[in-house]
Amino acid sequence: MSLAPDIPECLARARADLRMGVPVVFETHGGGALVLAAETLTPARLSELMKLPGRAELALTARRAETLKARPYDGDLARLPLPADATPQWVRALADPADDLRHPMKGPLMALRSGDATLHRLALKLAKSARLLPAALLLPLDHAAAFAQAWNLTLLPAGETALHIDRPSPMASVVSARLPLEVSEAGRLHVFRPADGGEEHYAVEIGRPDRSAPVLARLHSACFTGDVLGSLKCDCGPQLRGALGHMGEEGAGVLLYLNQEGRGIGLANKMRAYSLQDQGFDTVEANHRLGFEDDERDFRLGAELLQRLGFSSVRLLTNNPAKIEMMRRNGIEVVERVPLKVGETAYNRAYLATKAAKSGHLL
Repeated sequence: MSLAPDIPECLARARADLRMGVPVVFETHGGGALVLAAETLTPARLSELMKLPGRAELALTARRAETLKARPYDGDLARLPLPADATPQWVRALADPADDLRHPMKGPLMALRSGDATLHRLALKLAKSARLLPAALLLPLDHAAAFAQAWNLTLLPAGETALHIDRPSPMASVVSARLPLEVSEAGRLHVFRPADGGEEHYAVEIGRPDRSAPVLARLHSACFTGDVLGSLKCDCGPQLRGALGHMGEEGAGVLLYLNQEGRGIGLANKMRAYSLQDQGFDTVEANHRLGFEDDERDFRLGAELLQRLGFSSVRLLTNNPAKIEMMRRNGIEVVERVPLKVGETAYNRAYLATKAAKSGHLL
């Protein structure tokens, strides 16, 4: 057993590095690349990057490239050569759509057609998993390991990283304690922590659900604005309280509270999407302009936690067919969909209509 971090642990380090603006290094058999997150790029680090041999490239998702009218020749992404006079403001403007309408002309942007986009694809996944804007600068390196050692940077073997980056980290039960709630005095909170030290997830158990029978269950993604602040822009808070109330009335149930804020893009990016909605875009369009897909959540987490708690079948409180399909694909039988139609307001009526029209929610 080595004291050194394994690949998932190195990935956790790399996410923290990118959030601080520190570069990381990908290593391949033929070389590798230096990677910097566009969102946290500083003038000093961009200056150092420009002094190095080779030409850096900016990787953007196809969703963001579409907004910028740059051709995503690599299918799911576009690679843009970094101009010699590039500034952090120029890079940020391509990554962040905040000023798209105010300053629409950023090009013409000529995307690269030739070359391998494997490391660029990996860099965008890493930026997304760090809850940053999905845009990254990459500079090819001939001797990646030596470069990382010289600059004291986190080194990620590209092949192993690609195998692990899409896998949810295994969960460990940290603690379970009685928690009397308004909806039921027979409440219990379970805390689970991923092995890579990432965000913890919670299970709220009401009563003593029979593990041999389908349990009334809800997969609820964290929503700070709705659950805590009572935001009127979404229906998350009413859904949370409605689900717990339903479980309290039946005397048993389990609510999984998954830390996947903003459909998996994080609170900061969700607020960016809200700002774009104020400019006239709907929730899906806003996500796309930021470079994200409609929904970046991973519902495999919910299936794992249910199994860890001893449940194999559920009556699922949801309006989202994707949750049902994901549960079934991951070994949880969904015997019934229990509708949860609550929380419509004048502020979120268009949002709910978009969820129904574009995301297939059954409202």
